[in-house]
Amino acid sequence: MTAVFLSSEDVRGLAEPAAFVDAVREGYRQRGEGASAKPRTTLRNADPPGMLFSYAAVLPDTGAMGGYMYSAGFDARDAWFATPLFDAETGEPLAVVDGASMNPFKTGAAGAVGVDALARRDASSLAIIGSGAQARGQLRATVTVRDFETVDVYSPTKANREAFAAEMNDRLEPAVAAAPSAAAAVEDADVVITATTASDPVFDGDDLEPGAHVTAMGQYHPEKRELDATTIERGTYVPDLRERVPQDAGSFLAAKEAGVVSDGDVHAELGDVVAGTAEGRTSRDEITIFDSGGTGIETVAGAYLLYERAMAADEDLGTDVEWLPASEALTGE
Repeated sequence: MTAVFLSSEDVRGLAEPAAFVDAVREGYRQRGEGASAKPRTTLRNADPPGMLFSYAAVLPDTGAMGGYMYSAGFDARDAWFATPLFDAETGEPLAVVDGASMNPFKTGAAGAVGVDALARRDASSLAIIGSGAQARGQLRATVTVRDFETVDVYSPTKANREAFAAEMNDRLEPAVAAAPSAAAAVEDADVVITATTASDPVFDGDDLEPGAHVTAMGQYHPEKRELDATTIERGTYVPDLRERVPQDAGSFLAAKEAGVVSDGDVHAELGDVVAGTAEGRTSRDEITIFDSGGTGIETVAGAYLLYERAMAADEDLGTDVEWLPASEALTGE
């Protein structure tokens, strides 16, 4: 049969942030109703230093399954993202997507779904810690789910946070300003998003206002802990996948080691909240946390959105690839 390869250039600009958010929200709803998904598998190599990652999900109502496989580091000191998609009913291959340009949008959409499910409906002030591509993706997606009036961004390099603020001020409606410190950014913020590669906490949990929501996007390694133990202790903790928590949810693991939380403090998965099978926020003053380390849920949802858009586009996008079923390839018939 024929599948299609979609390059980053093929899919660039095919879907706006709000469309990614809708697709990813629907993916998490399916997860909350029993769809299969597994946490990231990480294979590490010492010489040359590098990592090979993979994770997958089945989204039956979307009609697709697949996930990510990507390499990072090694001698090239770079990363490559491959996203295979299969039909969830027949199992037949649909596409392979170069997932690099999609990455900040689908990851940003996962963060926005967390904000939408857990933050106060009247949240109007947003703090971003980080100023890279993932922070941009988080901001562009999150402003589609709440009517923010102000955005404060902090990253350690002044030029980076000021460039981020200037770019986003031109692109978005809320006023975006560079904050002089993490504490200044977090002060009075209704929503705080961390999008860093930090191994140590990036703000003081005592600075969080009652009723704040925190979305942490850099939680994909047991030794990476963007959030301190105080934040974890104060908040209602919701991960993307419960099974991922003991594997690589660094902030929660550190708080557990400190003795301020236990396994019973994992409130629910995000999908449970989205599907309505678990409560999200229960009071105005409750602090809520969405801990995201990356799953196949947002990957499959985002990639299938791009696949559908590419197949419906007026221009000819993608490269056809002949793909033999195993019944033919294994026998040579």
